[in-house]
Amino acid sequence: MSELVYFLCAITAALCAFLLLRAYFTTRTRLMLWGGLTFAGLTLNNIALILDVVVFPEMDLQPVRAAFAFVSILPLLFGLVWES
Repeated sequence: MSELVYFLCAITAALCAFLLLRAYFTTRTRLMLWGGLTFAGLTLNNIALILDVVVFPEMDLQPVRAAFAFVSILPLLFGLVWES
């Protein structure tokens, strides 16, 4: 059951990234770009979680997941701090 939740979280993050980036390309609102890039990174983080827990349970991919999470938050942080 937890595998289904991980998969749904990855799909939801990918859908959010797609919708935000599509809206950015039509309206050119830069905050949508930063949000879309953040959700794209969170999608990679969720995929790494699925790989860690479901596909390769004997391997520890926690550092990879933490790196994806950290890097994915940076575009949104940049956009919120430097865009006014």
